[in-house]
Amino acid sequence: MSKSSGPKRNKASVVDLFCGAGGLSHGFKLEGFQLAAGIDMDEVCRFPYETNNGVPFIRKDVSTLKADYIERLFTPGLVRILVGCAPCQPFSVYNQKNDDPKWRLLHSFGRIIDRVRPDIVSMENVPRLLKFKGGRTFKSFTNKLSKAGYDVTWGVLYGPDFGMAQTRSRLVLLASRLGEIALPEPTHKGAYLTVQDKIGNLPPLRHGESDPSDPFHCSSRLSETNVLRITAAKPGGTWRDWDPELVTACHKEESGRGYSSVYGRMKWTEPSPTITTQFYGFGNGRFGHPEQDRALSLREGAILQGFPREYEFVRAGERIHYKTVGRMIGNAVPVTLARAIAKAVQSHIRSIG
Repeated sequence: MSKSSGPKRNKASVVDLFCGAGGLSHGFKLEGFQLAAGIDMDEVCRFPYETNNGVPFIRKDVSTLKADYIERLFTPGLVRILVGCAPCQPFSVYNQKNDDPKWRLLHSFGRIIDRVRPDIVSMENVPRLLKFKGGRTFKSFTNKLSKAGYDVTWGVLYGPDFGMAQTRSRLVLLASRLGEIALPEPTHKGAYLTVQDKIGNLPPLRHGESDPSDPFHCSSRLSETNVLRITAAKPGGTWRDWDPELVTACHKEESGRGYSSVYGRMKWTEPSPTITTQFYGFGNGRFGHPEQDRALSLREGAILQGFPREYEFVRAGERIHYKTVGRMIGNAVPVTLARAIAKAVQSHIRSIG
C-alpha cells in the first residue's frame, strides 16, 4: 500500500472508468478524495489498482455498464465525480490506421455521463483526439455534455508545466453541473523538472540487472550489438552519431532515415520524452539512460510517470514481465498530472461552498 498522504479528505466520491493500474485514481487519492471504485477490462491491473488505492477494482466492459450500476458505486450524500481516460491507442500518432473499434468507448463514456449525470466529470486523452475524424468525435462528446447541463472546459496541457519531468502533452476536459469550472493553472512554467531531478538518485544498474532492494528497478538485457550502440550514443543525440557499421539496415534505407528518435539517450538536464508502453527497450525510442549503458528501468519509467517510488505493480515474488508492466505504466494517466486535475476539481468544489 502506498504510504503517501494527502490533504484533508474532500466531501466527494470518485469512480474511475478505464482505470488501468490507477494513475488517475492515485492522483485524486493523494489530493484527499474518497475513491469508490475503478473499472477496467484488464485483469492484470487489479493488483496494482487495489493494493495502492485501497478500493475495489471491477472487471467490466464499460460499453455494457448500466447507469444504475454506476450510481450504486458512489457514496451517498457526497459530490459524485466520474473520471476516466478512454483507451487512447485509436487516437494515437502511433496508430496509423485509426480504425480500432475501441474509439467507440469514448461514446460509451458519454452515454454513461448522460444517464448517470454525475456532478463533475474529468476526461483525459491524447491531443490527437481533437483531429480524429475531423474533430467530430470529440465535438460529439462535448455537445452531449453541454446538452446535459454541464459547464465544459478543455485544453491541451503540457506535462512539464505541471511538474512532470516528461514532455507529455495531454488533452484534459473538465465538466460540472454545479457551476463554472476551470482547468488547472501551470505551476512550473519556466522551471521544468528534469530527468536528473526525478531518477538521478536511483542505484546504478547494468543492462539485465535488477536492484536487490527494489525488483522493479530492473533493466532489460541488451544484445551485444545494442551494447555497442548505446556505448556510442550521446545524450540527446541520434543513431546518426554512430559509426556506419552500427546503423540498422532499416535506417540505411530511404524510408527509415527520418526515424531519428529511436536508439537514443535521454539528457539529465531536460525532461524525458513521452513514456510509452515500450520505454524499457533501448530501440523503442529515446529511452537510453543518460549515462549508464542500458535502457530505463521499470521503476524509472514509473517515476517519470509520476508514480510514487513505492508503488507496487506485481505481487511480491511473482515474475516481472517487462511487456505487461511496461504497458500498465505507459498507458497510465501520469499521477503528477492527475494531481493537478484533482486540485482544480478541489478548488471548484470549494468555490461553490
